[in-house]
Amino acid sequence: MAVIDDAGLPMWDMYELGVVCTVFGIEHTDLADPWYRLRLCGTRPGGAHSGSGFVLNTSHGLSELVGADTVIVPSVPEACMHGERELPPELIEALRAAHAGGARLVSLCNGVFALAEAGLLDGRRATAHWEHTEILARRFPDVVIDGSVLYVDEGRVLTSAGLSAGLDLCLHVVRRDLGARVANQLARRMVVPAHRPGGQAQFVEMSVPVSDDDSLAPVMEWTLANLDRPLTVEDMAEHANMSPRTFHRRLLAATGTTPMRWLLSQRIARAQALLESTDLPIPRIGEHSGLGSANNLRRHFSLHVGLSPSDYRRGFQVSSAS
Repeated sequence: MAVIDDAGLPMWDMYELGVVCTVFGIEHTDLADPWYRLRLCGTRPGGAHSGSGFVLNTSHGLSELVGADTVIVPSVPEACMHGERELPPELIEALRAAHAGGARLVSLCNGVFALAEAGLLDGRRATAHWEHTEILARRFPDVVIDGSVLYVDEGRVLTSAGLSAGLDLCLHVVRRDLGARVANQLARRMVVPAHRPGGQAQFVEMSVPVSDDDSLAPVMEWTLANLDRPLTVEDMAEHANMSPRTFHRRLLAATGTTPMRWLLSQRIARAQALLESTDLPIPRIGEHSGLGSANNLRRHFSLHVGLSPSDYRRGFQVSSAS
């Protein structure tokens, strides 16, 4: 895995770079062995790059991008985002060469501008921090921009919104590569939410409950304990002692998604966990996760995870538990 630093330009955001180094650069071989091998690459290997008050020495050049399985662009300088200053041509060519060689390209926050400049987003969905999407649309009209979501996974090209959404995307990559169990344990180790779906809105009202009675936590826990049941918004609202309309509004404000979409994401997560940790047949997993028939499980699972349940089990099953 190769990570682009500031590309020889004066400023970059240390947060996105720190997220990448924390998720992929620290070996968690107790969770999965082997772990990722991370290389920090720059236009001037061995040179000092300054930004955000830090000095960084990189050991690897852009030639490392060709042959990497994943290339991450954490961010670009503000002037490059606005087109006031060009990104280095050698960086753009290296990104194109990496993509042509089969690498997966990932951008965090305004790193999307480098992928767009390289033409790797033409005709593809992409996202960025909501403050930057208008600039992105104006400069790169061939990109299909969705400015409302946390991240977009287009297979070999992935983009995220800013700050914490970059962490969500990195955990999504781990989940895709190593399975839900590893991603969830890593998230717990980092004391962050295990999974926020990419389609969750960037705009989430995080209001502080006035009392414990006003919290949605009890009904969410009850729902998770009853996923094998056919649940409706009315069922959840009744358990929360709210009208369906109020419950819908409250959950949307708290999570950024609707009750039924939230419920479906929890069912998919339960199915993933069961596929990884048990030998239950597919129809039973459909029942236990609340997704119903084997066909319904396969349809939803393939749509949201990108693999059939059987393929997912072959790739990520940890043990043959009974």
